[in-house]
Amino acid sequence: MNTHNTCLLLIGFQNDYFSPNGILHGVVEESSKVTNVLSNTLHLLNCLEQTSVLIVETPIFFTPGYKEIVDPIGILQTIKEVGAFQEGTEGSQTIDELSQFQNRILRISGKRGFNAFVNTNLNEVLQQHAITNIILAGTVTSVCIDSTGRSAHEQGYQVTILSDCTSARTVFEQSFYCENIFPLYANVITHTELLSQLELSL
Repeated sequence: MNTHNTCLLLIGFQNDYFSPNGILHGVVEESSKVTNVLSNTLHLLNCLEQTSVLIVETPIFFTPGYKEIVDPIGILQTIKEVGAFQEGTEGSQTIDELSQFQNRILRISGKRGFNAFVNTNLNEVLQQHAITNIILAGTVTSVCIDSTGRSAHEQGYQVTILSDCTSARTVFEQSFYCENIFPLYANVITHTELLSQLELSL
């Protein structure tokens, strides 16, 4: 792995998850605090800012009325019921903490579900940049992180999931996925271990 063929993919860093006023903040609050997801991710971004690592954000948006969601179940049903991630709302916006890196983060729109490759041009962008390694950070571990990670693996990318930059619905779920699910198709490391592998100073 090196900085030239690596992409850091940021998933779910939006107000509805990470802002104290976010509609779904309570879903990931405990897990995010235990692993210090936000501070670890910001530290990672600071270290990567001057490198050639491709940094991509794939926010999820829905139009008012959620016409994109047909017969929803599970978390998508919850999103629709509570009115989360509606395009144009404060809750759907990227968290303010990432604004300092806005010139380094490439936003890829179109995500409407769990998998960041579906309904987006993510794969094309990765190929254009000759990316072979994908690093995942964000939330929710058992949903968007897992779905996107599996898809990336199936498409031939080397996948790494950052255990201290991802958060789940519960602390148990976070540890269970990092210890038992992700290792089936990905490397699971901390952000400091990633920086060491990339030979970057902490």
